Amino acid sequence: MVVSGNRQRVSSGSPWEPRLGSSRAVRAGNFISVAGTAPLGPDGKTVSLGDAPAQAWRCLEIIREALEALGASLGEVVRTRILLVRIEDWESVGRVHGEFFGEIRPATTVAQVVRFADPEWLVEIEADAVIGE
Repeated sequence: MVVSGNRQRVSSGSPWEPRLGSSRAVRAGNFISVAGTAPLGPDGKTVSLGDAPAQAWRCLEIIREALEALGASLGEVVRTRILLVRIEDWESVGRVHGEFFGEIRPATTVAQVVRFADPEWLVEIEADAVIGE
């Protein structure tokens, strides 16, 4: 974690973050924003090729880890965005989202995109959290 003034940021270790000038997640005061999270395993490779729900599960695990690194939990998430290459995956991916957020029920948007940086990714998920509200 890097602390700069009122901001803390967490890196995923991706070589793209310094090149793009981005972070996995940033905390400013009591607000945390987690960037679009791809379905990558610890080895940096895409997990569960062709399986959108399994990829969503991995995205949400990464989001949970980023939140915890910044002193938050899934329970403090107030908004998520689910981006899909195949809109027909919305319901199966939504069920996975429900397993993580069933009682929390953040505001959520589901949208289809043309593609991601890696054609093996079927889903990316973003999250915003507010701590101590």
